[in-house]
Amino acid sequence: MKFALIKERKNPPDRRVVFSPDELVKARTQFPQAEFIVESSDIRVFPDSAYRALGFEVTDDVSDADVFLGVKEVPIEALIPNKKYFFFSHTIKKQSYNRSLLQAILKKNIELYDHETIVKQSGTRLIGFGRYAGLVGAYNGFRALGLRDGLFNLPKVETLDDLNAVKKELDKITIPPIKILLSGTGKVAYGAKEIIDHLKIKEISTALYLTSKFTEPVYCMIDVMDYNKRKDGKVGSKLKFYKYPEDYESNFMPYAKETDLFVAGHFYGNNAPYLFTREDAKSTDFKINLVADISCDIDGPVASTIRASTIADPFYGYNVQTEKEVAFDAKNAITVMAVDNLPCELPKDASEGFGEMFLEHVIPAFFNDDERGILKRAKITKDGQLTKRFEYLQDYVDGELAESR
Repeated sequence: MKFALIKERKNPPDRRVVFSPDELVKARTQFPQAEFIVESSDIRVFPDSAYRALGFEVTDDVSDADVFLGVKEVPIEALIPNKKYFFFSHTIKKQSYNRSLLQAILKKNIELYDHETIVKQSGTRLIGFGRYAGLVGAYNGFRALGLRDGLFNLPKVETLDDLNAVKKELDKITIPPIKILLSGTGKVAYGAKEIIDHLKIKEISTALYLTSKFTEPVYCMIDVMDYNKRKDGKVGSKLKFYKYPEDYESNFMPYAKETDLFVAGHFYGNNAPYLFTREDAKSTDFKINLVADISCDIDGPVASTIRASTIADPFYGYNVQTEKEVAFDAKNAITVMAVDNLPCELPKDASEGFGEMFLEHVIPAFFNDDERGILKRAKITKDGQLTKRFEYLQDYVDGELAESR
């Protein structure tokens, strides 16, 4: 079986790759029956020469490969019929802007495996860039704080070599005595936590966070059962919340009254209550003035996130009274960081981490008869049809249903 690392063709350019040169050597060593080739790329964070130096074929024509490994969506015109593809397709939530991509994949008889659909039997994702989104998102939140309040001037992550360089920059700054709220308990949230902990900011309990004042910076990490409560006043449970989110309402306001910087690292599920609404933000005791929204759901659970921002221009302001965008440092506005492709700023570390996970969970499935069902669960299309697990996408493919996200 021949695997090809493909060139990223989506704009803006993405420098990440599924396997770093060193990780690809490990794959070749562990699976000598597999062949790995590399499509030449002038934008990849690892140059062609790094792969060639380790004995890999680097070529402009990878059409004889069986399995194509990419990161972002492959343009329709670049798709090769009758092949297997791995990439983030952004179709499984019926995103209207990629309907034509899924239609083309079916028409070209391509087997599509989305990195988001590579999951355990329980549904937990096995691979992704979540940690790196959290790392960069939290750093960007502190960068916004420094720029807005004239405290310090952190450089952009994309100008730094790697995570070690990022942490060295953080060592140069001092955080004022603010209260920081971090939502979520997944890879994204723990990536953000890594940055906050590196700054030696003390973590405190929810009880202390909600009732006490401090003369030093502190943070609190909250999960869905902290910021949601049952409408009927009964004791809620995480399992029930995920199953029946409509039975719950937000309990976020007590935290909003105590928070300066909110780092949103949670996963937001359909029909779950919004954390805070535009009306909530108008409240006189709503204290949040800076949001690093790593989850970045537009016009959703975090009301101040009215659009995604970009790596080039990562910050904007949200005027709570007019509900309009203003300058990121405008008086009485909420400063918002809502970059939706954060791992792109740390392409080397993100690629290395991703490759480790892909080698552990995915490549073995091709050579052990998929004994854990990894490929079976992840496969979206086969023989020009949607697989049973993804039949719910049929009306989307047919063009009957268009969702904006």
